[in-house]
Amino acid sequence: MTTWFALTTGKQLAEDQFDSLEKHTQWGIDILEKYIKFVKERTEIELNYAKQLRNLSKKYQPKKNSKEEDEYKYSSCKAFLATLNEMNDYAGQHEVISENMTSQITTELARYVQELKQERKSHFHDGRKAQQHIETCWKQLESSKRRFERDCKEADRAQQYFEKMDADINVTKADVEKARQQAQLRQQMAEDSKAEYSSTLQKFNHEQHEHYHTHIPNIFQKIQEMEERRIVRIGESMKTFAEVDRQVVPIIGKCLDEITRAAESIHQKNDSQLVIEAFKSGFEPPGDVDFEDFTQPIKRAVSESSLSNSKEGKPESRFSGKSKGKLWPFIKKNKGAGPEDFSNLPPEQRRKKLQQKVDELNKDIQKEMDQRDALTKMKDVYIKNPQMGDAASVDHKLAELGQNLEKLRSEAQKFEGWLAEVEGRLPARTEQTRRQSGVCESQNTLTVNNCAQDRESPDGSYTEEPSQESEMKAPPTDFDDEFDDEEPLPTIGTCKALYTFEGQNEGTISVTEGEMLFVIEEDKGDGWTRIRRNEDEEGYVPTSYVEVFLEKNAKGAMTYI
Repeated sequence: MTTWFALTTGKQLAEDQFDSLEKHTQWGIDILEKYIKFVKERTEIELNYAKQLRNLSKKYQPKKNSKEEDEYKYSSCKAFLATLNEMNDYAGQHEVISENMTSQITTELARYVQELKQERKSHFHDGRKAQQHIETCWKQLESSKRRFERDCKEADRAQQYFEKMDADINVTKADVEKARQQAQLRQQMAEDSKAEYSSTLQKFNHEQHEHYHTHIPNIFQKIQEMEERRIVRIGESMKTFAEVDRQVVPIIGKCLDEITRAAESIHQKNDSQLVIEAFKSGFEPPGDVDFEDFTQPIKRAVSESSLSNSKEGKPESRFSGKSKGKLWPFIKKNKGAGPEDFSNLPPEQRRKKLQQKVDELNKDIQKEMDQRDALTKMKDVYIKNPQMGDAASVDHKLAELGQNLEKLRSEAQKFEGWLAEVEGRLPARTEQTRRQSGVCESQNTLTVNNCAQDRESPDGSYTEEPSQESEMKAPPTDFDDEFDDEEPLPTIGTCKALYTFEGQNEGTISVTEGEMLFVIEEDKGDGWTRIRRNEDEEGYVPTSYVEVFLEKNAKGAMTYI
């Protein structure tokens, strides 16, 4: 196995390589941090993309309680709705990619970088320490060597001076002895310096051998292993980067498969049939128009088989200046308010409108009955517990509810009569019965057109008499009531029950003191608030029994009620 120390061939070269490795390992950490930044930006892109997809899906979702919901009965619209839902799930997978990359790559690598920096710092600290130690040993060797050299020179000079003094006959014996002792002292010092230099040299050689063959190779080996672990770690992170994407591919594929299945479920024939059911008029095609011979000096006759506006024995109406041969399917719609009984509409459309009106009135009647029952219950509570309120205070509201119920029932009965007439369950009403019912008198300016014996369309073309309407009606068919599957009311706030209330009457709901519930309809001035406990339990409670906390967008929520 090749180690980094094999690149070094001497002290100076080793130090140079040590500095180079320090720069190289720092570069490796910079590369790792750059990759972490790259992955982090990728996760932000995935989150933003997912957010934009969710907003796009939400933007094109049908609004509740709007005409858009009716459009989604067609298979193409259902497929589009399924596409929107799948795109929402598709966005969720991109959020999963972001979360997994953050937890498995960014977080882990950030922790590893901190550990790597500490390990690198420790290794290079050991290397610097080893270098300082060998440099200290070298300085000690140089100092010992210079001392030995100096002592040797001093000993040599002392010996020469002794020999000179010994040869001079004029020098006293004492001076010669002193010079001899000095020469011996210097010689001993030289011997000591020599021994010290020899010992220091042996020690330095040993330390140098350990430095270049043990300490530095071990440090370089550790740095090499550290760097190789960094390289392996960044490679594993790149594999994880790809694997995180690969894990969501099957789910994304399922989303795309669902979109494909939704597209394949589009059925143009069924959609066409829905259009026919929604807009069919119930009219029979008109018969042939008879030839009117203007060459004969007689008053022209009008064919009774056509759907013209004229009738025998009828004085010319105020619309006689208009064309008499227009057919129903091509009549322009009246831009103003139509008759109350929708008699300006084709039979089938009229039946649907009347049915819709009857259903609305029945719901209003049920709501009034619920309020009346709840007030009656509250009155009973007040009678049993006078300290909670005055029972007489609700009498006026009960009387008002009774009047409203009578009006609504009368109105419902009127529309049910028109509906029965259109469906053929009752004979068509004559002019006399219409007048007796008081409908004509209550319609003011509309009564001229609504109650006249001869009905005319807004542009003067002929509409059949009640009896003819019955004869030309389409057979009764079932149709979808667009109000049958009404969406639940949205939550506009919460409330806390201040007292226990036993909701025994229909339309009310029982609550326990301290219970938290959802508010779906504010008090309309009748003293009752509509609340919901869960998807299956909702009803009215006395407003004085609860403390209401409306949300900031409560006004917006109320617009759906």
